Amino acid sequence: MSLRSWWVGALLALGLVAGARAEVWGYVDGNGVAHFAAEKVDARYELFFRGGESFDTAGGLGTPRAVAVPTAAPKLIAFFEFSPSYRQVKHHLREASRSYGIDYELLQALIATESGFDTDAVSPKGAVGLMQIMPATAQRYGVTADRKTPVEKKLTDPRINIKAGSRYLRYLIDLFPGRLELALAAYNAGEGAVQRAGNRIPNYRETQNYVKTVMQLYTMLRPPSTIGAGRAPGRVRMELPAGGAVGRGNLPAARE
Repeated sequence: MSLRSWWVGALLALGLVAGARAEVWGYVDGNGVAHFAAEKVDARYELFFRGGESFDTAGGLGTPRAVAVPTAAPKLIAFFEFSPSYRQVKHHLREASRSYGIDYELLQALIATESGFDTDAVSPKGAVGLMQIMPATAQRYGVTADRKTPVEKKLTDPRINIKAGSRYLRYLIDLFPGRLELALAAYNAGEGAVQRAGNRIPNYRETQNYVKTVMQLYTMLRPPSTIGAGRAPGRVRMELPAGGAVGRGNLPAARE
């Protein structure tokens, strides 16, 4: 099921939308609570979803590189609250974050940029799965073929993919200590390319846009502890109306 279909189904079940062209408006308040309504209640509300259109911004608006997730901060956080593809693999991200000492939000941002949480994604160059790992790189980190399953197929398993990709990212973070942007550049272009560039981001537009995009999403997902100055909250609690537009969409039915 697509993210758009999931949204429409959930909102129809709640009685929030009534037709194919219905709209969902919302905003995130200062306490990190997201409010949704079937209409623009006041100036705080912005359009989150319009029936018949895609919820996400597959065109990559707002980031240097096109990504298959929303790129406005409240919508990005809402994506991680509702996306079935993310929810199915987030426990693997938690495990990798603990095992390899990598910020959970960095893994979220990297996978969102690499594959949009599509486990079967394959790049034109042959990178596979959530973290878009080349088979040769996966073999460096213990992923081996057997009689029935080649490395490429194994990399579509979220657990295997995230483990191998996280081990590689940890290696790169250690290789370029205190220079996360170089670790990300190396993840995209290879550590040799970064080293040949004099331990700088290589002069490749693709790599430069990649680094900027991952860092932008990472910043939105892991903001400073103090909410304010237009930054995204670290956690969003969703409030959806129990009776359609009754109460103008702000009834206190909280969700994790």
